[in-house]
Amino acid sequence: MTKDQLLTRRRLLLVGAAAVGAAGTAGLFVAGTDDEEPVRTGAAPAPGPQARAALKPSTYRLQPLTGGGPPRARPRPVAVRSEPILEFPVRGRSMVLTFDDGPDPRYTPHILDTLAKYDVRAMFFVCGEMAVDNRELLARMADEGHVVGNHTWTHPLLTQLSRAEIRDEMERTSDVIEDAYGERPQWFRAPYGAWNRAAFQLGAEMGMEPLAWTVDSLDWTTPGTRTIVDRIEGGAGPGVVVLSHDAGGDRSQSVKAVRRYLPYLLDSGYHLTVPRRRSN
Repeated sequence: MTKDQLLTRRRLLLVGAAAVGAAGTAGLFVAGTDDEEPVRTGAAPAPGPQARAALKPSTYRLQPLTGGGPPRARPRPVAVRSEPILEFPVRGRSMVLTFDDGPDPRYTPHILDTLAKYDVRAMFFVCGEMAVDNRELLARMADEGHVVGNHTWTHPLLTQLSRAEIRDEMERTSDVIEDAYGERPQWFRAPYGAWNRAAFQLGAEMGMEPLAWTVDSLDWTTPGTRTIVDRIEGGAGPGVVVLSHDAGGDRSQSVKAVRRYLPYLLDSGYHLTVPRRRSN
């Protein structure tokens, strides 16, 4: 699937997926951020520099790149959930920014530049077919302390796939992430928010927790930069998980929006953080 086909496909499938996704938006889970104790949680290209070469490994990367290395170790399984995590209620004003469908060299570097400018970390749920041709962007994410999650290989509607097909979508993407990012992903997000039992079970077997979102910017509909900013600023709150996109269509509005709402959130006293990495 090409990058721009995602937008059309999303429009066709969103209505059918909404009912499925809504079924997985409540419940209690244990989660943690990088500086909080684990808590129970409930229910046209932009101008500027393009992708830059991978930086030198920093303290954020846990291990060197694994391409051509020894056989992959099996990840430690996690508990099987029946619903995705929606938010991270924490003490203080912390919230999480997430970006789906990338990395896209037309937009992702600009978002990374803005995050770096304000020393903020975020989560990127990447598609394997995008990541495989943009590994340097995953390496940059690792070096700059961002968390990379699994968003399948081709962004399909999982409820229409067999268990074997879902496994293939997940495993291939995790392999690319490990090679480029330096470790296997610990988080998974179902395309369109359409979860099913197989997705929860397979994700858990691969050591990934399911993460949904609290505030949907709906930036994929290209409603205008101001509208995206208003939705995110209006939905801000402790523990909130924000959904935006850095690929899948024209994301120039998303690039402009993050430049506006990020300083506003910081000036309002919010700490933009990421979940704590688990020890394997």
